[in-house]
Amino acid sequence: MAAIATEWVEGVANSHDYGDALTKSILFFEGQRSGKLPPTQRMNWRKDSALRDGFQIGVDLVGGYYDAGDNVKFNFPMAFSITMLAWSVLEFGQTMGSDLQHAMEAIQWGTDYFLKATSIPGFVFAQIGDPYGDHNCWERPEDMDTPRTPYAISKQFPGSEVSAEIAAALAASSLVFRPTNRAYSARLLKRARMVFEFADKYRGSYNDSLGPWVCPFYCDYSGYEDELVWGAVWLFRATKAPYYWNYIQANVQNLEKSGSVLEFGWDSKHAGINVLVPKLMNTQTSNPNPFVTNADNFVCSILPESPTVSVSYSPGGLLFKTGGSNMQHATTLSFLLLAYSRFLRKANRVIHCGNVVATPARLVQVAKSQVDYILGSNPLKMSYMVGYGNKFPQRIHHRGASLPSISQHPQQIDCSEGRTYFASSNPDPNLLTGAVVGGPDIKDSYADSRADFEHSEPTTYINAPLVGLLAYFKSH
Repeated sequence: MAAIATEWVEGVANSHDYGDALTKSILFFEGQRSGKLPPTQRMNWRKDSALRDGFQIGVDLVGGYYDAGDNVKFNFPMAFSITMLAWSVLEFGQTMGSDLQHAMEAIQWGTDYFLKATSIPGFVFAQIGDPYGDHNCWERPEDMDTPRTPYAISKQFPGSEVSAEIAAALAASSLVFRPTNRAYSARLLKRARMVFEFADKYRGSYNDSLGPWVCPFYCDYSGYEDELVWGAVWLFRATKAPYYWNYIQANVQNLEKSGSVLEFGWDSKHAGINVLVPKLMNTQTSNPNPFVTNADNFVCSILPESPTVSVSYSPGGLLFKTGGSNMQHATTLSFLLLAYSRFLRKANRVIHCGNVVATPARLVQVAKSQVDYILGSNPLKMSYMVGYGNKFPQRIHHRGASLPSISQHPQQIDCSEGRTYFASSNPDPNLLTGAVVGGPDIKDSYADSRADFEHSEPTTYINAPLVGLLAYFKSH
């Protein structure tokens, strides 16, 4: 399998413009913005939307991002996307060039909203918009007339995973802004500590309190223990306070109970914790610890030649895990490989997967093969990023992209009227530049159909880790 993947990569790899792809991967976030758009908005077919979010309960909850092709603000995956954008900038920002400013604006669009969503002590807003009402309509965000119900967690109805992930996003982002805007950075960090304390003190899953609205969309399947440790890791990185280090040590055994050390994504933070902690500890090989062991095992679960590989690869070389929207696995897991390769290089070590020796360079190579596949080094020779290359998805599962923009069609398009556009085989009238879709099936085929949402829907959490990957390959 690995050999097949390499053939595709060698055939087309040299022709990829990682800088262009990086610019577009960040621009995508402007197409997902909710709220009052700024004068600097570059994706001009999008207009203001959801300007009264929270007003029915007297709280300003305007802003943030739509997670995918719908018009709901799901704060759990949104927070993970912001954490990953921040990590992308912290790890690879020095090679982003003029895109760094846009990446920081994308982060701040999220953190400004999370400051609002956590502004009332004892409450954290977890979601805005009734998902069933929204999913039954095919409407532009600018036209929305479905209920914009705000859903909050509280002391009585806890939701540790969403609160702790918001804390992680705020803490990671505070590090991004520290060199350029100390006051804003301090504000984010202060709020991160407060929200983390709330998440830890009132423990429970938001499945139990908000299950009818957050499930099945972003149900938490791996428990909230991983988010608590993940939040503590980012707070430790941002503060160096022994309290958070002790917290990590005291709670790390809960991770074994709550899910696989091989998982990473909006739902499960396990592998991310194990990759991030050694980088903070500057661990040397003479002092083995569970984080390094787990991170090594994670790498061995990804490499195609490893005897303990636990993911699948398509004939063309794309990494696959079970569950929809597969590209999220290709981007998040590749990001971890790249981040961990830098730690290995610094610690001057390799990983032994049985009799297979994995060098830092091999981790980079596997990550690059995934990025190249997304950009067009694949059997269909098509890019899975909208607007990149000559051949890319034309009918994505995305309301805004598939309906004519307000400037072309100022009249309201109501809930049922939008269905005609959904069912149309015409290409999208608006280019959601930089959007990476869920991707092909495990046989490398892609239908390019709006209705096939598992494969044709873009998400913020596919793009966020890709930003860091593209920044690295742009300069290497």
